[in-house]
Amino acid sequence: MKIKHKHLKLNILSLFFVAVSLLSITLAWFAYSGFANTATEMDVKAWYIEFEKDSKPVSSEIVLSLNDVYPGMEQVVEKVNINNLGDTDAKVSYSIDSARVLDEELKTKDTSTVQVEDQLSHNFPFHVNISLNKDFVKSKDDTSEFDVSVSWPLDSENDSLDSEWGSKAYDFQKEEEAKKKQDPNYEMRTSLRIVISLKAEQYVLSNDEVDTDYNFGKLILYDVEKNKVCNELSSTCLKTYVIDKSNKIGDVNVTLLPDLFGTYASGTYNDYNNLLSNVSSNWNVSTRALKLEDVLNIVSNNVESSYLVRDNLSDVIIGKLDYNDRFNEIVNKAINSNGYFKFSNQAFPYFTTSKCYWINNEYNTDKAFALVKMDENNSKIYGEVKTNECSVVPVLEVAKANLD
Repeated sequence: MKIKHKHLKLNILSLFFVAVSLLSITLAWFAYSGFANTATEMDVKAWYIEFEKDSKPVSSEIVLSLNDVYPGMEQVVEKVNINNLGDTDAKVSYSIDSARVLDEELKTKDTSTVQVEDQLSHNFPFHVNISLNKDFVKSKDDTSEFDVSVSWPLDSENDSLDSEWGSKAYDFQKEEEAKKKQDPNYEMRTSLRIVISLKAEQYVLSNDEVDTDYNFGKLILYDVEKNKVCNELSSTCLKTYVIDKSNKIGDVNVTLLPDLFGTYASGTYNDYNNLLSNVSSNWNVSTRALKLEDVLNIVSNNVESSYLVRDNLSDVIIGKLDYNDRFNEIVNKAINSNGYFKFSNQAFPYFTTSKCYWINNEYNTDKAFALVKMDENNSKIYGEVKTNECSVVPVLEVAKANLD
């Protein structure tokens, strides 16, 4: 039974920064211990982080408030740019301070942001997904983007859950209206309310911090024969791209994907291991197979245009995959419904190729996962018949010492 009495209202309240003066909204000064030209002077650097939505400054606190929702609602996406206009690198992060669905509080002091994100992404017929495209903003005009998307597919896999949640939402609203009628001063609550805090703080070198030199998607020219970086493309100096989702300073290696426009061996999936060995036989760098986790963990970070597509069901945002066994659950959903994963070519050009490439994971008895461009806008991760021919590309495991 579909819910026909629901409508969407979405407000993201953009509150100005709490500040003692207008300038201190985004500007502060920090003294560093490194000495300048004289022994009595200290280096002074500007700290200037700006949170911006639609070209206007906004608060570091984001309030997501939805009232009436319904299946088939148009997806809503809100974006906040985090701009670093200062003189020093910054680490950026976010936390869910509170999250309420009807009368149920999802966020408590004992519940992590990761767990709540997983619940909002997968446990309701509607989906609230959150992402940060970089965990850092370098000094001098670097930017990271914080995104929130809200959607409710029209044809889901669980009509009973649609109906159950719709009935609960209807009852909740009636109760709120009754309270307002009884007390005109009562402030009616929305059906869902999420408070998210964005944070920017000084980037301090430590093994557990993200390595700003190796953000995913970064282009690196690498000579697979000499096993070191190179400056000019050749048969052995290849374009490669970082595909670590979050490489840390303490990590010894970096994972690189060679450009998919290169020429590599092709054949059936049953001959995958031989093909992989033939491609890298003259390479003097550690290699391995391309795995589903390599691609899906990165493309799922896009909460606007990365979808799980299934027969006879509405497309649904892939969502968070890094909590408990959620990754395997979503992959099995695709397999069990003859589905695939679709993502934007513009967002992930290094995974975009007109030739199909094998991914070293089985889809089912007759198929294995593969990667190919669908059209000018999208590519897909899908099940390809094992006896068909696709190309094979090795993934490089490169020591950071060789990248200096």
